[in-house]
Amino acid sequence: MSSDKPHKQKGEAKTARIPIKVVPAAVPLKKPSWIRARAGNSHARFGEVKRILRDAALHTVCEEASCPNIGECFGKGTATFMILGDLCTRRCPFCDVGHGKPLPPDPQEPAHLAQTVAAMQLNYVVVTSVDRDDLRDGGAQHFADCIRAVREASPSTRIEILVPDFRGRLGLAVDILTATPPDVFNHNLETVPRLYRQARPGAD
Repeated sequence: MSSDKPHKQKGEAKTARIPIKVVPAAVPLKKPSWIRARAGNSHARFGEVKRILRDAALHTVCEEASCPNIGECFGKGTATFMILGDLCTRRCPFCDVGHGKPLPPDPQEPAHLAQTVAAMQLNYVVVTSVDRDDLRDGGAQHFADCIRAVREASPSTRIEILVPDFRGRLGLAVDILTATPPDVFNHNLETVPRLYRQARPGAD
């Protein structure tokens, strides 16, 4: 491993500094058989999608957030792309994406994303990101660059972006994305405001 690779915190290492702890009230129940997901390798296109993503140096929220449905989605040739790296500047306990000090945005990522979307002949693409509170615009310009690149490489593909809250930079982010709009602009609220400190500390 390269010594200059950023350290990624996951699990308890990530949530240790959160002041409010989530303590289960009872012993967790075992998952019923009907909710258990099949292993990824048992699905037809799983390996192919993994290879495409690694060749293009792209991340997916499916992998980074340890989504249990990854086998089903990758097996059908679908994935949700995650831009701006694989390190989030926040420590939300409901999410398994790693926390750490991220690298600067990869200027080649929009082109790699667009080439991959075109190669996979996707009719619809969903692009999300880690939170990037270290960036002046919260990553909005990088989203816009990705939208523009996909439009050029695959004009018929509909684009949905699932954005962070841009923490105090919403006005700037909206101005940037209004100039290069997606087909669908999406944002997960996750929970009601009174539970933010517990479920999504640092978010607004």
